Amino acid sequence: MALLVLFSTLSFSVGMHFCGDHLVDFSLFESAETCAMAPEPAATASDCEMAGMDMNCCSDLAFVVEGQQELNFSFDPLTFEQQLFVTSFVYTCLSLFEGPSEYTPHFKDYAPPPLIRDVQILDQTFLI
Repeated sequence: MALLVLFSTLSFSVGMHFCGDHLVDFSLFESAETCAMAPEPAATASDCEMAGMDMNCCSDLAFVVEGQQELNFSFDPLTFEQQLFVTSFVYTCLSLFEGPSEYTPHFKDYAPPPLIRDVQILDQTFLI
């Protein structure tokens, strides 16, 4: 969908400079550079054919492709439930990426109780 919008709004121009029947310069997105011969608007195609490569037979061609300029932006206001969903979703997503906390266990200074009897041996239950 994004590519469709991109290509429908894309505008570009193609510039070409001819001296007689020969293409001298070709350019995208800007005008083509002219050669040393100056173009004269009074020259016609029949004049150029008779004169060959005369100084008056240079011409410029430009093609412009205009893209769509009017896009309809529509925005419906969000209801309270939708706002609540968006804020809770953003908060949840941001809380997933929190760094490690500096948690220190509060029982690190206490030793475990002494083992009075081995229950596994007394009950004859072993993990295999």
